[in-house]
Amino acid sequence: MQPTPKAALLPLYLELYDRVSPKNRPAAEAFADTIVAELRGQGLDIARLPVCRLKAEFDAAVRQAEQAGACAIVTLHLAYSPSLECIDALATTALPIVVCDTTPAAGYSAADQAWITHNHGIHGVQDMCNLLLRKRKAFVIEAGHHESPGVLERVAGHVRAAEGARRMRCARVGRIGPAFAGMGDFAVESDVLRRAMGVTTVAAAPENVAGLLPAAGSPEVEREIAADRERFDCTGANAESHRLSVETGLAVRRWIEQERLSAFTVNFLAITKAGRLPVMPFLEASKAMSRGIGYAGEGDVLTAALVGALAQAFGDVSFVEMFCPDWQSDLVFLSHMGEMNLDLAAAKPVLREKGWSYTDALPPAAATAAFRPGAATFVDLAPGPDETFTLIAAQVEMVAGPGEDKLAGSVRGWFRPPLPLGDFLAAYSRAGGTHHAALVYGDVTRQMASVAQFMGWRSVTIAA
Repeated sequence: MQPTPKAALLPLYLELYDRVSPKNRPAAEAFADTIVAELRGQGLDIARLPVCRLKAEFDAAVRQAEQAGACAIVTLHLAYSPSLECIDALATTALPIVVCDTTPAAGYSAADQAWITHNHGIHGVQDMCNLLLRKRKAFVIEAGHHESPGVLERVAGHVRAAEGARRMRCARVGRIGPAFAGMGDFAVESDVLRRAMGVTTVAAAPENVAGLLPAAGSPEVEREIAADRERFDCTGANAESHRLSVETGLAVRRWIEQERLSAFTVNFLAITKAGRLPVMPFLEASKAMSRGIGYAGEGDVLTAALVGALAQAFGDVSFVEMFCPDWQSDLVFLSHMGEMNLDLAAAKPVLREKGWSYTDALPPAAATAAFRPGAATFVDLAPGPDETFTLIAAQVEMVAGPGEDKLAGSVRGWFRPPLPLGDFLAAYSRAGGTHHAALVYGDVTRQMASVAQFMGWRSVTIAA
């Protein structure tokens, strides 16, 4: 289920028209209401701002959008509107600008003076966009008739991108244990993450989280176990590892709520008897992702923040890792130790005890499945030199695995890349792609470019 980001629609108009031809105003207002309704139909929460003509009106409207908690301002020219009236308000707000360049009429067939009056806003768009560029204010634009397929869907996609950027800037990522020693690609210091993109790291030792373990025999534990038996295939589950995983998961969940986390990450080597968390919380990591909480393995705060931000803007997102190439079938095999967004499973997840030899902790339970087939976007946030970042996106096709599935009991998935496999992998590494990433269902490559623009990141789209 997709979240419902909130945006503010800003209608632009010319004060002169209200003085010389006030009878035209009702039709202009009605068109603004039409676009609001159509954007709401795209799954957005739209705050309709007053029609603005003069600088003071724009200043007040932008303040209203900010106070309403909008993630972006969508502009709509109802007629020509002089850019010097709006530019200070638009250029100085922190909110991203999404320009919707459309008109009431689709064509010239019914042209008369009234047609011109109601359909000439495009040169107001040109005036405004020129000033936005001169003021170095980033914006995205979609142009076309509002009833044409895809036009307002793309506008809504940019709003979701703005919501993703907003969520990234306020991300609070919990980390249990230190980052995995020696893994360099996602290694970014906490102060850099805070300075460069607003991500806050909340570090915790396992024993701190263990202090939130539920009491023995807690009804909460019994309810969670019962819910799991409904949600998963538990026919071969080990009752003790399941119980320990639920108890550990509830402690992690309490920690997430207590710290108001948008994402978390765990270094599995930190889960030991000395740390007092009974098992590695694979099960809670998977459940958390299905609730829209970000996750990444091995203490990776950067990717966990990305997964959480995208989940809260787009839904249907999971932490993933490219594991193996299938050169013969031109596919990439996805897997990880025991974490996936369980809402993206192709069939009912199977709950089983997972063998454990990495530390002296007890064996955990994990719910595993294959990812469902369908269009998806592979997304990676790659650190670069001098505190720069690149958002890499590729539209991929999730498919059923080739041949007999011999990996039941593992997190698994297969995707066909947009290029021949060798070319895709080479392009990914040339762009700096890391070994931890996010999988977003649906083709959101255009939206990822907008996320990058709103965040001030470099954008790379790998496509045919």
